[in-house]
Amino acid sequence: MERIIFWSIVIPLLVSVMAYSAEMDKVKIAVASSGKTVTASVSDVAARCPYYLIFDGAGKLREVIDNPYKDVSGGAGPSAADFLAQKGVTIVIAETFGYKMINAMKENGMTYYELEGSAEDVVKRVLKLK
Repeated sequence: MERIIFWSIVIPLLVSVMAYSAEMDKVKIAVASSGKTVTASVSDVAARCPYYLIFDGAGKLREVIDNPYKDVSGGAGPSAADFLAQKGVTIVIAETFGYKMINAMKENGMTYYELEGSAEDVVKRVLKLK
């Protein structure tokens, strides 16, 4: 009887942990950044930032990407949003976003947050919201 009670508690708990883990595996966060390290400040603009820092769902830095659209004459926002979507990004963080980039992110099913601070800190804040 004790084993039945034990397993009736443990199995649902394991299932929910596994579901949460699978959901977090799908999370890929891009931080518009002024530098290449986790201590760098979040960039004040998303589309023309120097770098994108890519974090996984556990908050670990996985990749640093030079922004290929930082110096284009027009269309940086939609181009950057499409570029990040192709990289599998699901969440983008910057201090500010232009309306064209916001629309492109929405079309790509991405979520965005306007936050200030270091890249590492804002990722932690967003992951607490999940």
